[in-house]
Amino acid sequence: MGTIDIIETRVRGFIGDIQHPKQKKRININDLEHQLRKLLDDYYEMDGYSLFYHAIETLQTEGQLIPILNNQYNGRTPALALYYWVNIKVQEAKWDRLEMMKLSDQFDFSYYERHPQWQTKEEWTRIRNVYTFLQSHQEREIVSVEERCLELFGHEKFLLDSDHFPDGKGFLTRIKISEDKLKMVNYGEPFVFWMKQGKEVSDIQRVLIVENLSFFHTSIKLLQANQLDYEPELIIYGEGTKIEQSFSFFFSMFPPKSYLFYYVGDLDAAGYGILIRLIEKYPDCCIQPALKIYRKMLECMEQMNDQKIGQTQNIKYRDLFIQWFTEEEQALLLQLWQENKRIPQEVLTIESWRRWM
Repeated sequence: MGTIDIIETRVRGFIGDIQHPKQKKRININDLEHQLRKLLDDYYEMDGYSLFYHAIETLQTEGQLIPILNNQYNGRTPALALYYWVNIKVQEAKWDRLEMMKLSDQFDFSYYERHPQWQTKEEWTRIRNVYTFLQSHQEREIVSVEERCLELFGHEKFLLDSDHFPDGKGFLTRIKISEDKLKMVNYGEPFVFWMKQGKEVSDIQRVLIVENLSFFHTSIKLLQANQLDYEPELIIYGEGTKIEQSFSFFFSMFPPKSYLFYYVGDLDAAGYGILIRLIEKYPDCCIQPALKIYRKMLECMEQMNDQKIGQTQNIKYRDLFIQWFTEEEQALLLQLWQENKRIPQEVLTIESWRRWM
Protein backbone atom coordinates (compact mmCIF):
# COMPACT_ATOMS: atom_id res chain seq x y z
CA MET A 1 0.00 0.00 0.00
CA GLY A 2 1.46 3.38 -1.01
CA THR A 3 2.00 6.25 1.41
CA ILE A 4 -0.96 8.15 -0.09
CA ASP A 5 -3.20 5.15 0.52
CA ILE A 6 -1.87 4.70 4.06
CA ILE A 7 -2.70 8.27 5.07
CA GLU A 8 -6.10 8.29 3.38
CA THR A 9 -7.02 4.89 4.84
CA ARG A 10 -6.09 6.07 8.33
CA VAL A 11 -8.07 9.30 7.95
CA ARG A 12 -11.10 7.42 6.60
CA GLY A 13 -10.84 5.08 9.58
CA PHE A 14 -10.83 7.99 12.02
CA ILE A 15 -13.81 9.62 10.29
CA GLY A 16 -15.68 6.32 10.15
CA ASP A 17 -15.25 5.92 13.91
CA ILE A 18 -16.61 9.41 14.52
CA GLN A 19 -19.56 9.20 12.14
CA HIS A 20 -23.00 8.84 13.70
CA PRO A 21 -25.99 7.36 11.84
CA LYS A 22 -28.37 10.14 12.83
CA GLN A 23 -26.52 13.37 13.54
CA LYS A 24 -23.51 15.36 12.42
CA LYS A 25 -20.43 15.53 14.65
CA ARG A 26 -17.92 18.38 14.87
CA ILE A 27 -14.16 17.73 14.77
CA ASN A 28 -11.06 19.85 15.25
CA ILE A 29 -8.80 19.16 12.26
CA ASN A 30 -5.62 19.72 14.30
CA ASP A 31 -6.74 17.06 16.79
CA LEU A 32 -7.32 14.68 13.89
CA GLU A 33 -3.85 15.30 12.44
CA HIS A 34 -2.30 14.88 15.90
CA GLN A 35 -3.84 11.41 16.20
CA LEU A 36 -2.46 10.54 12.77
CA ARG A 37 1.07 11.69 13.66
CA LYS A 38 1.06 9.51 16.77
CA LEU A 39 0.36 6.44 14.63
CA LEU A 40 2.96 7.11 11.91
CA ASP A 41 6.59 7.42 13.01
CA ASP A 42 7.69 8.59 9.56
CA TYR A 43 4.87 11.13 9.18
CA TYR A 44 7.21 14.05 8.54
CA GLU A 45 9.60 12.07 6.31
CA MET A 46 6.74 11.14 3.96
CA ASP A 47 5.50 14.77 3.85
CA GLY A 48 2.51 13.58 5.82
CA TYR A 49 0.72 16.92 5.98
CA SER A 50 0.44 17.18 2.17
CA LEU A 51 -1.08 13.69 2.09
CA PHE A 52 -3.32 14.55 5.03
CA TYR A 53 -4.48 17.70 3.24
CA HIS A 54 -5.25 15.65 0.12
CA ALA A 55 -7.24 13.10 2.16
CA ILE A 56 -9.33 15.82 3.82
CA GLU A 57 -10.03 17.45 0.46
CA THR A 58 -11.09 14.08 -0.95
CA LEU A 59 -13.50 13.42 1.94
CA GLN A 60 -14.86 16.96 1.58
CA THR A 61 -15.51 16.36 -2.14
CA GLU A 62 -17.35 13.16 -1.26
CA GLY A 63 -19.53 15.09 1.19
CA GLN A 64 -18.33 13.20 4.25
CA LEU A 65 -16.69 16.31 5.68
CA ILE A 66 -18.15 19.82 5.61
CA PRO A 67 -15.83 22.74 6.54
CA ILE A 68 -17.16 25.18 9.14
CA LEU A 69 -16.39 28.53 7.55
CA ASN A 70 -15.87 30.85 10.51
CA ASN A 71 -12.47 32.30 9.52
CA GLN A 72 -10.62 29.86 11.77
CA TYR A 73 -7.87 27.82 10.13
CA ASN A 74 -5.39 25.17 11.17
CA GLY A 75 -2.30 27.37 10.77
CA ARG A 76 -0.66 25.17 8.12
CA THR A 77 0.07 25.62 4.40
CA PRO A 78 -2.00 24.88 2.44
CA ALA A 79 -4.60 25.83 5.02
CA LEU A 80 -7.59 23.82 6.10
CA ALA A 81 -10.59 24.97 8.09
CA LEU A 82 -9.98 24.40 11.80
CA TYR A 83 -13.38 22.74 12.32
CA TYR A 84 -15.40 20.37 10.14
CA TRP A 85 -18.75 18.70 10.39
CA VAL A 86 -18.54 14.95 10.03
CA ASN A 87 -21.64 14.06 8.04
CA ILE A 88 -23.98 11.27 9.08
CA LYS A 89 -23.00 7.75 8.18
CA VAL A 90 -24.92 6.69 5.08
CA GLN A 91 -26.04 3.12 5.46
CA GLU A 92 -27.41 0.75 2.93
CA ALA A 93 -31.10 -0.09 3.28
CA LYS A 94 -31.39 -2.87 5.83
CA TRP A 95 -35.08 -3.62 5.69
CA ASP A 96 -36.55 -6.37 3.58
CA ARG A 97 -38.44 -4.66 0.75
CA LEU A 98 -41.04 -7.42 0.63
CA GLU A 99 -41.75 -6.93 4.35
CA MET A 100 -42.09 -3.19 3.78
CA MET A 101 -44.64 -3.84 1.03
CA LYS A 102 -46.67 -6.03 3.39
CA LEU A 103 -47.01 -3.11 5.79
CA SER A 104 -47.55 -0.43 3.12
CA ASP A 105 -51.34 -0.59 3.55
CA GLN A 106 -50.80 1.33 6.83
CA PHE A 107 -47.47 3.10 6.37
CA ASP A 108 -45.82 5.40 3.88
CA PHE A 109 -42.16 4.36 3.81
CA SER A 110 -40.99 7.24 1.62
CA TYR A 111 -39.16 8.89 4.52
CA TYR A 112 -37.15 5.74 5.13
CA GLU A 113 -36.35 5.45 1.41
CA ARG A 114 -34.88 8.95 1.53
CA HIS A 115 -33.16 8.43 4.90
CA PRO A 116 -31.86 4.85 4.97
CA GLN A 117 -29.93 5.59 8.17
CA TRP A 118 -33.27 5.19 9.96
CA GLN A 119 -33.70 1.65 8.67
CA THR A 120 -32.56 0.11 11.93
CA LYS A 121 -33.64 -3.03 13.71
CA GLU A 122 -35.08 -1.00 16.59
CA GLU A 123 -37.14 1.24 14.28
CA TRP A 124 -38.54 -1.77 12.44
CA THR A 125 -39.60 -3.36 15.74
CA ARG A 126 -41.46 -0.17 16.66
CA ILE A 127 -43.18 -0.08 13.28
CA ARG A 128 -44.21 -3.72 13.61
CA ASN A 129 -45.69 -3.02 17.04
CA VAL A 130 -47.68 -0.07 15.70
CA TYR A 131 -48.86 -2.12 12.70
CA THR A 132 -50.13 -4.88 15.02
CA PHE A 133 -51.97 -2.31 17.10
CA LEU A 134 -53.60 -0.73 14.05
CA GLN A 135 -55.11 -4.07 13.04
CA SER A 136 -57.52 -3.78 15.97
CA HIS A 137 -57.40 -0.10 16.86
CA GLN A 138 -61.15 0.35 16.27
CA GLU A 139 -61.87 -1.83 19.29
CA ARG A 140 -59.26 -0.17 21.52
CA GLU A 141 -59.98 2.47 24.17
CA ILE A 142 -58.42 5.93 24.31
CA VAL A 143 -55.57 6.02 26.85
CA SER A 144 -52.79 8.44 27.80
CA VAL A 145 -49.70 8.88 25.64
CA GLU A 146 -47.62 7.40 28.46
CA GLU A 147 -49.76 4.26 28.64
CA ARG A 148 -49.69 3.69 24.87
CA CYS A 149 -45.94 4.37 24.70
CA LEU A 150 -45.27 1.73 27.34
CA GLU A 151 -47.38 -0.77 25.39
CA LEU A 152 -45.87 -0.12 21.98
CA PHE A 153 -42.32 1.04 22.66
CA GLY A 154 -41.41 -0.37 26.06
CA HIS A 155 -41.14 2.95 27.89
CA GLU A 156 -43.82 5.43 28.88
CA LYS A 157 -41.68 8.47 27.95
CA PHE A 158 -40.56 7.30 24.48
CA LEU A 159 -42.49 10.00 22.57
CA LEU A 160 -42.20 12.63 25.31
CA ASP A 161 -38.57 12.72 26.47
CA SER A 162 -36.32 13.44 23.50
CA ASP A 163 -33.24 13.77 25.73
CA HIS A 164 -33.42 10.18 26.92
CA PHE A 165 -35.18 8.79 23.82
CA PRO A 166 -33.91 10.75 20.77
CA ASP A 167 -35.44 8.16 18.42
CA GLY A 168 -38.87 9.04 19.78
CA LYS A 169 -38.64 12.58 18.49
CA GLY A 170 -40.35 12.66 15.11
CA PHE A 171 -41.26 8.97 15.11
CA LEU A 172 -44.95 9.58 14.38
CA THR A 173 -43.97 12.07 11.67
CA ARG A 174 -41.64 9.53 10.07
CA ILE A 175 -44.38 6.90 9.86
CA LYS A 176 -47.08 9.52 9.13
CA ILE A 177 -49.43 8.29 11.86
CA SER A 178 -51.37 10.62 14.15
CA GLU A 179 -51.82 10.34 17.91
CA ASP A 180 -55.55 9.97 17.30
CA LYS A 181 -55.00 6.84 15.24
CA LEU A 182 -53.04 5.32 18.11
CA LYS A 183 -55.96 6.08 20.43
CA MET A 184 -53.90 8.16 22.83
CA VAL A 185 -54.23 11.58 24.40
CA ASN A 186 -51.53 13.78 25.91
CA TYR A 187 -53.17 14.61 29.22
CA GLY A 188 -51.90 17.58 31.15
CA GLU A 189 -51.47 17.47 34.90
CA PRO A 190 -54.58 18.74 36.76
CA PHE A 191 -54.26 22.10 38.49
CA VAL A 192 -54.81 23.03 42.13
CA PHE A 193 -57.77 25.33 42.76
CA TRP A 194 -59.74 26.93 45.59
CA MET A 195 -63.45 27.66 45.47
CA LYS A 196 -64.95 30.45 47.54
CA GLN A 197 -66.72 29.12 50.59
CA GLY A 198 -70.48 28.88 50.19
CA LYS A 199 -70.30 28.77 46.41
CA GLU A 200 -71.42 25.88 44.22
CA VAL A 201 -69.84 24.77 40.94
CA SER A 202 -72.80 26.27 39.12
CA ASP A 203 -72.07 29.66 40.75
CA ILE A 204 -68.66 30.05 39.16
CA GLN A 205 -68.46 32.97 36.76
CA ARG A 206 -65.13 34.72 37.44
CA VAL A 207 -61.88 32.75 37.70
CA LEU A 208 -58.53 34.14 38.82
CA ILE A 209 -55.38 32.28 37.71
CA VAL A 210 -52.22 33.14 39.66
CA GLU A 211 -48.72 32.12 38.62
CA ASN A 212 -47.03 31.58 41.97
CA LEU A 213 -47.80 29.54 45.09
CA SER A 214 -47.28 32.35 47.62
CA PHE A 215 -49.83 34.63 46.01
CA PHE A 216 -52.21 31.68 45.57
CA HIS A 217 -52.38 31.36 49.37
CA THR A 218 -52.51 35.14 49.78
CA SER A 219 -55.41 35.28 47.30
CA ILE A 220 -57.31 32.66 49.29
CA LYS A 221 -57.01 34.76 52.45
CA LEU A 222 -58.08 37.88 50.58
CA LEU A 223 -61.03 36.05 49.01
CA GLN A 224 -62.16 34.78 52.40
CA ALA A 225 -62.03 38.36 53.67
CA ASN A 226 -63.92 39.63 50.59
CA GLN A 227 -60.94 41.85 49.73
CA LEU A 228 -59.72 40.27 46.48
CA ASP A 229 -60.08 42.19 43.21
CA TYR A 230 -62.66 40.83 40.74
CA GLU A 231 -64.34 38.82 43.55
CA PRO A 232 -63.67 35.49 41.79
CA GLU A 233 -65.59 32.39 42.77
CA LEU A 234 -62.56 30.25 41.89
CA ILE A 235 -58.79 30.69 42.18
CA ILE A 236 -56.44 28.46 40.18
CA TYR A 237 -52.77 27.96 41.02
CA GLY A 238 -51.11 28.16 37.61
CA GLU A 239 -47.72 26.85 38.80
CA GLY A 240 -45.71 28.76 36.21
CA THR A 241 -45.89 27.39 32.68
CA LYS A 242 -47.70 24.25 33.86
CA ILE A 243 -51.07 26.02 33.43
CA GLU A 244 -50.50 26.01 29.66
CA GLN A 245 -50.99 22.24 29.67
CA SER A 246 -53.35 21.87 32.63
CA PHE A 247 -55.83 24.61 31.66
CA SER A 248 -57.69 22.20 29.36
CA PHE A 249 -58.79 20.27 32.45
CA PHE A 250 -61.03 23.16 33.41
CA PHE A 251 -63.55 22.20 30.75
CA SER A 252 -63.83 18.61 31.94
CA MET A 253 -64.22 19.69 35.58
CA PHE A 254 -66.70 22.54 35.32
CA PRO A 255 -69.97 22.92 33.40
CA PRO A 256 -69.81 24.45 29.91
CA LYS A 257 -70.69 28.14 29.91
CA SER A 258 -69.03 31.52 29.45
CA TYR A 259 -66.44 32.29 32.11
CA LEU A 260 -64.29 35.34 32.74
CA PHE A 261 -60.66 34.31 33.29
CA TYR A 262 -58.23 36.77 34.84
CA TYR A 263 -54.53 35.96 34.86
CA VAL A 264 -51.80 37.51 37.01
CA GLY A 265 -48.15 36.47 37.11
CA ASP A 266 -44.72 37.99 37.59
CA LEU A 267 -44.03 41.17 35.68
CA ASP A 268 -41.28 39.60 33.62
CA ALA A 269 -40.67 37.96 30.25
CA ALA A 270 -41.84 34.53 31.41
CA GLY A 271 -45.04 35.87 32.92
CA TYR A 272 -45.91 37.80 29.77
CA GLY A 273 -45.38 34.68 27.68
CA ILE A 274 -47.64 32.47 29.80
CA LEU A 275 -50.57 34.88 29.54
CA ILE A 276 -50.23 35.54 25.81
CA ARG A 277 -49.85 31.84 24.95
CA LEU A 278 -52.99 31.05 26.98
CA ILE A 279 -54.93 33.70 25.08
CA GLU A 280 -53.64 32.38 21.75
CA LYS A 281 -54.20 28.71 22.59
CA TYR A 282 -57.77 29.24 23.85
CA PRO A 283 -59.21 31.96 21.61
CA ASP A 284 -62.80 30.99 22.46
CA CYS A 285 -62.23 31.75 26.16
CA CYS A 286 -62.34 35.22 27.65
CA ILE A 287 -58.84 35.40 29.14
CA GLN A 288 -57.34 38.74 30.09
CA PRO A 289 -54.73 40.17 32.46
CA ALA A 290 -55.88 40.99 35.99
CA LEU A 291 -55.05 44.66 35.47
CA LYS A 292 -56.14 45.78 38.94
CA ILE A 293 -53.66 43.39 40.52
CA TYR A 294 -50.87 44.13 38.05
CA ARG A 295 -51.27 47.83 38.83
CA LYS A 296 -50.72 47.12 42.51
CA MET A 297 -47.51 45.33 41.54
CA LEU A 298 -46.37 48.33 39.49
CA GLU A 299 -46.63 50.42 42.65
CA CYS A 300 -43.93 48.20 44.14
CA MET A 301 -41.15 49.24 41.72
CA GLU A 302 -38.78 49.61 44.68
CA GLN A 303 -38.89 45.82 45.08
CA MET A 304 -37.91 45.00 41.50
CA ASN A 305 -34.99 42.63 40.96
CA ASP A 306 -32.96 41.24 38.08
CA GLN A 307 -34.55 39.11 35.38
CA LYS A 308 -34.02 35.40 35.91
CA ILE A 309 -31.02 34.03 34.03
CA GLY A 310 -31.99 32.10 30.92
CA GLN A 311 -35.43 33.64 30.40
CA THR A 312 -36.34 34.04 26.73
CA GLN A 313 -37.08 37.70 26.15
CA ASN A 314 -39.78 37.58 23.48
CA ILE A 315 -40.58 41.10 22.31
CA LYS A 316 -43.81 39.95 20.66
CA TYR A 317 -45.16 38.70 24.00
CA ARG A 318 -44.01 41.88 25.71
CA ASP A 319 -45.78 44.15 23.23
CA LEU A 320 -49.00 42.12 23.28
CA PHE A 321 -48.95 42.24 27.08
CA ILE A 322 -48.29 45.93 27.61
CA GLN A 323 -50.96 47.01 25.11
CA TRP A 324 -53.52 46.33 27.85
CA PHE A 325 -52.09 49.17 29.96
CA THR A 326 -52.20 52.97 29.88
CA GLU A 327 -49.36 54.92 28.25
CA GLU A 328 -47.93 55.82 31.65
CA GLU A 329 -48.00 52.19 32.75
CA GLN A 330 -46.50 51.04 29.46
CA ALA A 331 -43.57 53.41 30.08
CA LEU A 332 -42.94 51.75 33.46
CA LEU A 333 -43.14 48.28 31.96
CA LEU A 334 -40.72 49.24 29.18
CA GLN A 335 -38.39 50.70 31.78
CA LEU A 336 -38.36 47.36 33.58
CA TRP A 337 -37.65 45.57 30.31
CA GLN A 338 -34.85 47.90 29.23
CA GLU A 339 -33.17 47.68 32.64
CA ASN A 340 -33.55 43.88 32.58
CA LYS A 341 -35.60 44.04 35.79
CA ARG A 342 -38.75 42.28 36.96
CA ILE A 343 -41.35 42.60 39.70
CA PRO A 344 -42.10 39.23 41.30
CA GLN A 345 -45.65 38.40 42.30
CA GLU A 346 -44.46 37.92 45.86
CA VAL A 347 -44.58 41.70 46.41
CA LEU A 348 -48.31 41.10 46.95
CA THR A 349 -48.65 40.03 50.56
CA ILE A 350 -51.44 40.36 53.10
CA GLU A 351 -49.47 43.22 54.64
CA SER A 352 -48.73 45.09 51.41
CA TRP A 353 -52.34 44.68 50.30
CA ARG A 354 -53.49 46.81 53.22
CA ARG A 355 -52.12 49.96 51.59
CA TRP A 356 -54.81 49.67 48.91
CA MET A 357 -57.67 48.96 51.29
